[in-house]
Amino acid sequence: MTIIENIQSRLKEIEMNHRVRVVYACESGSRAWGFPSADSDYDVRFIYLHPESWYLSVKDKPDVIEYPVDGLLDISGWDLRKALQLFRKSNPPLLEWLDSPIVYSEPYPIAAQMRELAKIYYSPTACIYHYLHMAEGNHRQYLKGELVWIKKYFYVLRPILAIQWIEQGYGVAPTAFGLLLDRVLQPGELKDEIRKLMDLKREGVELNYGPRIQVISEFIESELNRLENKKADYKSAAASYEQLDKIFQDGLREVWGQV
Repeated sequence: MTIIENIQSRLKEIEMNHRVRVVYACESGSRAWGFPSADSDYDVRFIYLHPESWYLSVKDKPDVIEYPVDGLLDISGWDLRKALQLFRKSNPPLLEWLDSPIVYSEPYPIAAQMRELAKIYYSPTACIYHYLHMAEGNHRQYLKGELVWIKKYFYVLRPILAIQWIEQGYGVAPTAFGLLLDRVLQPGELKDEIRKLMDLKREGVELNYGPRIQVISEFIESELNRLENKKADYKSAAASYEQLDKIFQDGLREVWGQV
């Protein structure tokens, strides 16, 4: 069984074990970013729906399905209602799922409908704050000092480049790292050094601890200093639930034949 067949088999098992239907499943990690190494995990993320009766209850119920990492497979998902609530808040990880270049399952039009509404619910402010928090946290934990965890450069560079993408007016930041890099950074030493790291990771080189890469570290520190007190002034995301309710209700009807 290939890894893709294994992923699709696991999704079927999840449907049977939890009595749900997976309406969308994709890759969300370094494979979706475009530079996996040979031993990179498969970070599978999915959106699912319960039958109508599951939602008609006063009891609080879990809206996430998660499994421990199993070999190279890291798999978890959100209930569609939770996903739509986060979509309304312009949740960047969810927007990245919907933009993933690697889709494992999309048997229903729900994800496509969400993509069509992304420009309406997209909030540059919410996305910038999310990416800045991510960059600051990873920089603080992994990239301080003269010896750094080289792989983690990507976990700081990507959110910083996503912020620049948004600042430059390109809209929702793409999942693929190469698209960010090509559009946002001008040719030069910084871009060349980042591409070298991408090539090393694709070749399976272990990017563990090593000396800091001066040009990349200086760029990161300069950007974090610039953004530290930044007050984003963008139009807020739309607050309407009406279109999202329709996606949810139409999805229930199509998936389960109810509502």
